[in-house]
Amino acid sequence: MAWIYALLIFAAGAIVGVFAARLGNKSLKQQKELQKDLDKSKYELEQYRQELVDHFARSADLLDNIAKDYSKLYEHMAKTSTELMPNLPAQDNPFAHRISTLESVKNNSADDVTDQPRDYANGATGLLKDKPEEIVEAPKAS
Repeated sequence: MAWIYALLIFAAGAIVGVFAARLGNKSLKQQKELQKDLDKSKYELEQYRQELVDHFARSADLLDNIAKDYSKLYEHMAKTSTELMPNLPAQDNPFAHRISTLESVKNNSADDVTDQPRDYANGATGLLKDKPEEIVEAPKAS
């Protein structure tokens, strides 16, 4: 008789265990799916951020090229307007008042290009800038 009771208790426990495992398994499976979706979303967000950084870097390069081309065009127009119409009064020449500013900008940009950046400083800096102080020992007490 004890065997039958033990066998019935074991079967009931197994049935309860199977139902509990199925209920717990659904929430675990759902949690894993949510984690997978979260990881996928984080990856897509990082890709989007990188594309955005690349886009702005490319846009900055293009705008820089446009600015340089515009400056060259303006300089060309100013130069040829004075060459082709040398007798034109300054107030009638639309480029006359800006020719001097173009020259100063051109001179400043030429100075910037010729100076190479240095990866060292002139002279000593930081802790080694001053001479070390002499260490004076205190008189010993006898």
